[in-house]
Amino acid sequence: MVGPDEPAAAPRIWQVGALCRAIADFLDARLNPVAVRGEISGFSRASSGHFYFTLKDPQGQLRCAMFRRAASLLPFVPADGDLVEVQGRVAVYEPRGDLQLVVESLQRAGQGAWYERFLRLKAKLEAEGLFDPDRKRPLPPMPRGIGLVTSLGAAALHDVSTALRRRVPHLPVVLAPAAVQGGQAVPELIRALEALYGLAQDGTVDVILLVRGGGSIEDLWSFNDEALARAIVRSPVPVVCGVGHETDVTIADFCADLRAPTPTAAAELVARPRADLLQGLDAAGQLLRSGIERRLDVAAQRLDQVVARVGRPSARLSQQQRRLGQLGDRLRHAVEIRIERARSRLNTLADARAAGTTRRLVRTTDGLHRAELRLQLLDPRLVLQRGYALLVDSEGKVVTRAAQTRPGQALRASLAEGEVDLTVSQPRLL
Repeated sequence: MVGPDEPAAAPRIWQVGALCRAIADFLDARLNPVAVRGEISGFSRASSGHFYFTLKDPQGQLRCAMFRRAASLLPFVPADGDLVEVQGRVAVYEPRGDLQLVVESLQRAGQGAWYERFLRLKAKLEAEGLFDPDRKRPLPPMPRGIGLVTSLGAAALHDVSTALRRRVPHLPVVLAPAAVQGGQAVPELIRALEALYGLAQDGTVDVILLVRGGGSIEDLWSFNDEALARAIVRSPVPVVCGVGHETDVTIADFCADLRAPTPTAAAELVARPRADLLQGLDAAGQLLRSGIERRLDVAAQRLDQVVARVGRPSARLSQQQRRLGQLGDRLRHAVEIRIERARSRLNTLADARAAGTTRRLVRTTDGLHRAELRLQLLDPRLVLQRGYALLVDSEGKVVTRAAQTRPGQALRASLAEGEVDLTVSQPRLL
């Protein structure tokens, strides 16, 4: 026994590795094998085939490793939120001094507390009709503006922005930033959505994207909130929810008008490529040109019919010419209006192909002017300029045959310039 004035024995000095091995041996002798019940979180599958995850309950958590040999025997792939019972050995990972559970077998013990809460809320909101397909609206084919709700630091913001710049660089995008996980996420997400709802009322945005990247069930839990679900349903415009990866499903997905498997897919759903719009514009331009050509063909046929009925220059021909001139003016005016509308539409798309379409429309207008010139060539005054004369008697009737005259009869000849009074000397019948 050491006296009060005698020094105590110095404690043993361990090497770090030796102490880790001693702890591992102690745990192995005192505890192993063990059976543990808990909820899986942070599950990952390495390229080697090993499983790594955390097993937790409200009082604590434990790192777990399940190596490929044991993992290959499982009839299912574990996932975050699964409540499981495992058997294995408590060990120390000596290179880092970490306590871990090496899992040798695993079986389901229920769906887990997180998933049970998810199912209860889902059943409640579904019973209220928040998920009804009839409530959901189609996406606008050509939105005037896009609202975006996500975190400023999220990878989803970069992915969505890149997709929108590539597909619809001409559309404005209004970002309403909000936290996407943590205690402040739900109120910030609701405030961001409501800010965009105000812009939707005045037509600034026509569709809203609610996005974030993947994560564990805890990371995505903000999107399983009842208040957020009801806020999504209140949206005056369609909401596209792109939360997590393709296999992740949240309450927000059910409430949104459309679910996208990823944030990038959400952006692509609301952003029809500009090339498709230009192709549609070209098709519309072709229809316009075809319509103009058909109207010109109809006008030409009507002109041929009028010429055939009139036969020779007369007052009726002049009347028909005036009528045709009025129709030509109306046609040109209608065509010019349609061309101007098409030109305005092309300019808004800011594409070089629009300039080509405008040039083709201008060539069509030139064709109309040439058609007008051809109409002018049918003017009866041009016939008189070639040396012909229009004879009328004293009653103003047109004289076309010698049998209509008699010796001494007074006639008036209309020439290209002026008129001449004539007297018939002797009619000559052919």
